[in-house]
Amino acid sequence: MTSPLLDSPRPPENSRFLEFKQVGQVFEGRRGRYEALRDINLQVNQGEFLCVIGHSGCGKSTLLNMVSGFLRPSAGEVLLAGQPIERPGPDRMVVFQNYSLLPWKSVRQNVELAVKAARPELDPASRRRVVDHHLEMVHLSDAADQRPGQISGGMKQRVAIARALAVNPAVLVLDEPFGALDAITKEELQEELLAIWREQKPTVLMITHDIDEALFLADRIVMMTNGPAATIGEILSVPFDRPRSYEQIQSDPRYGRLRNHALDFLYRRHAHQEA
Repeated sequence: MTSPLLDSPRPPENSRFLEFKQVGQVFEGRRGRYEALRDINLQVNQGEFLCVIGHSGCGKSTLLNMVSGFLRPSAGEVLLAGQPIERPGPDRMVVFQNYSLLPWKSVRQNVELAVKAARPELDPASRRRVVDHHLEMVHLSDAADQRPGQISGGMKQRVAIARALAVNPAVLVLDEPFGALDAITKEELQEELLAIWREQKPTVLMITHDIDEALFLADRIVMMTNGPAATIGEILSVPFDRPRSYEQIQSDPRYGRLRNHALDFLYRRHAHQEA
């Protein structure tokens, strides 16, 4: 089954689909001025899967909030398809670690609410097909009528992913979506996420602390220096062919070299300094 949302207009493919141009962010608080980010310059290709890693306080969430439209930079600009991002919109959907589901709504209703808000032109039958298609993709068809309190943490995150992708966003923003899950559930969800991404090919910007996760999912890994005035320290290209499996990439000699390089960046060259 093909979702009607897959036929919605998309910007033409280009290599500067999402851009950070000389981006900086300063926060004013009770303790005075804090410079979170400085001179962020990054070009993200349309359909690219990008992971951002770094220690706490390096500005990862600040970057994602700018893409989501929840925060405007103090300096520079963030562009999507050549236009400045100024506010949230259905072309950019966010999946958080804490699921953010409405507990009094069923699994199907949580997804349907997002589709109805983003695509009001769909008639009820088309909307239902879109919702059911995405619940099937995350293996939740049998749980469609259950409420969040009746399902596991892994299933809740599946709902959140289905809800975000059912809108067919141009950009999918993932804020450590698997951080609270056990290792087996995490690996299952990573594989499901890649399967859906291959079908719809949104541009993905994902925060993670897990280097193995980044190497499995990403086309490139953006490694941030420590704050204050955090910036991009290095960008690591991930060379493994798709589709991927953990067994396949971990048996590749390049995997260990890339992993050690990222570990060296994070824990020697930019080790976190406790206050």
